Amino acid sequence: MTNQEKAKAYWKENIRYVLILLAIWFLVSYGAGILFKDTLNQVKVGGFKLGFWFAQQGSMYVFVVLIFVYVRLMNKLDKKYGYDE
Repeated sequence: MTNQEKAKAYWKENIRYVLILLAIWFLVSYGAGILFKDTLNQVKVGGFKLGFWFAQQGSMYVFVVLIFVYVRLMNKLDKKYGYDE
């Protein structure tokens, strides 16, 4: 595999990871906080309705977790294509 082919494959896989993680974040922040809030509000967490919790706190927690997931995925991807240090 040439360097150019390796770079294209690397970025294709990287963009795929980014799109998947952004879709997850969108579903959690927009979906759980806005679209499905009425259904989620039937459950309470710490005295607050679950839809409210996702809108206020949950999406931020998921975003931070997704950052760590992205770092781990990118470290594996770097090793796979020989871009690790």
